Amino acid sequence: MVFSKKTRQKEIELLKNGEKVDLLVIGGGITGAGVALQAAASGIKTALIDMQDFGGGTSSRSTRLVHGGIRYLKTFDVQVVSDTVKERAVVQHIAPHLVYPDPMILPIYDEPGTTFTMFSVKVAMDLYDHLAEIDKSEQLKKYANYTLTKEEVLRREPQLNPDKLVGAGVYLDYQNNDSRLVIEAVKKAHTDGGIMLSRVKAVEILHDENNKVKGCKVKDILTGESFVIRAKIVINAGGPWSDLVKSIDDANNDRPQMRPTKGIHLVVDSSKLQVPQPTYFGSGTDDGRMIFTIPREGKTYFGTTDTDYHGDFKDPKVDMEDVDYLLNIINKKYPTANLTIDDVEASWAGLRPLIAIEDNKTDVVSGASQSVNDSKAPSTVSRGSSLVSAEDGLITLAGGKLTDYRLMAQAALELIVKKLKNDFNETFTLADSKETIVSGGNFDSENVVEELNKFAKIGEDKGLTQVEALSVAKSFGSNSIKIFNLLDSVENVEGLSKAEAATLKYSLDEEMVLDPVDYLLRRTYHMLFKSNTLDEVKKVVLKNMANYLEWDSEELSARTEKLNKAIEESELTYLK
Repeated sequence: MVFSKKTRQKEIELLKNGEKVDLLVIGGGITGAGVALQAAASGIKTALIDMQDFGGGTSSRSTRLVHGGIRYLKTFDVQVVSDTVKERAVVQHIAPHLVYPDPMILPIYDEPGTTFTMFSVKVAMDLYDHLAEIDKSEQLKKYANYTLTKEEVLRREPQLNPDKLVGAGVYLDYQNNDSRLVIEAVKKAHTDGGIMLSRVKAVEILHDENNKVKGCKVKDILTGESFVIRAKIVINAGGPWSDLVKSIDDANNDRPQMRPTKGIHLVVDSSKLQVPQPTYFGSGTDDGRMIFTIPREGKTYFGTTDTDYHGDFKDPKVDMEDVDYLLNIINKKYPTANLTIDDVEASWAGLRPLIAIEDNKTDVVSGASQSVNDSKAPSTVSRGSSLVSAEDGLITLAGGKLTDYRLMAQAALELIVKKLKNDFNETFTLADSKETIVSGGNFDSENVVEELNKFAKIGEDKGLTQVEALSVAKSFGSNSIKIFNLLDSVENVEGLSKAEAATLKYSLDEEMVLDPVDYLLRRTYHMLFKSNTLDEVKKVVLKNMANYLEWDSEELSARTEKLNKAIEESELTYLK
């Protein structure tokens, strides 16, 4: 189904001409996308807006895990962990090409401030597996936790520091493609009739004569034009921007509740830091942080930091202090790596939507009551969520983690359906969000490897290498067939392989790519994990996009400058 700049303009015209929606979602990260996905699947007339690209904020800047949060067991957040570990398998089912099991190794060191001992990690892992019901699933039984001796750990991961290493635990976790999870949810909502608009900013919440929310004045960032979206219900899913969205509602007197913190990740070549599987360990700095090192596409990335953030939400940057912190930890845990900032090929910085919670708020995922968090250290703040309906009717869904997005959306939709019934006498039956499959996920989620290999074979039969075809299948799932069908029609383009040319054409046609960074950073991970070919590829991408989107020379120059700046920020040119 076409989902491009052309459909965008038609849908904007619909709204400008008075089309009224049942639900307007403000925020196109994973939380807003999850709400729109279930709402549209339930027949609720839905619109979603984001002032950036879909997933352009927090939801494309995560550790790229559907993570159960084993460390939260140390602070007795058992209910939170219970919900999230079960949820990982659900998210894997509804997005099978993007979420996959990848066991995590947790080395245990005898050092001050360590998060786990060998005894406590086994207790935690057993509870973790029990909460995840791993013993009840034939598919997951093979991922049951186990421990390793010091010698076994070093055979598996020889670059690890042997000093004070006592062993390790190994337990189930899941990797994911965060930005593609967002766009696949948005595409499915669009297919189900939703109006999904990126680069549209909420300017003012509008009210009727009874001072109840009736829609939102918005601004098209691409054209500068303002217009009104009429809506029965408006939900604020702005993530770190939630308080800013509330501030454009003159009738909303809720005090600010967000406490965003910044986390960064750095990418190096795997030849510099060889990690056979995701690895998770205490920082060794007595600050309560846990650090990830994760292999991906021939690279290794590691993070994350956790510091209170007060800067520009739209463009958080990696600071030298962040780099020094991570490199110091990594070089102690992997002493032969000897990493410096010059080894960093790419990076990203993102904001966590943490909540400084009022005493009477309840977590919408776990149902647990929460207390004020704003005096705690960032690393000790729970990743809880809240759902609040203000006096004027504006709903705010905030906090949480990527892992929880479907549960948060479910809670929000239950409230929305109730409000539609009580306030507008409209009845909707919610679609089962555990079975609402995202775009690209239409295949047997219990046999993912076999299914993706079948898709890849179609690409191989059309001339792609096995590596190329499987890479497309893993990123686009059942939609990879559409990309393979484009191979015969795309021209040979110097600087792009056939697979890359077909992927770019598909993303422009069906993934609302409006800017080179959309494509090179979020529809693909080219900027993060293929920096060695980026100089050549970016020229071709810019040329193709200029033709497709009909940019004049001035626009092309501006987009080129913006892309180069994004690449320089990713590569930390300003710090080197």
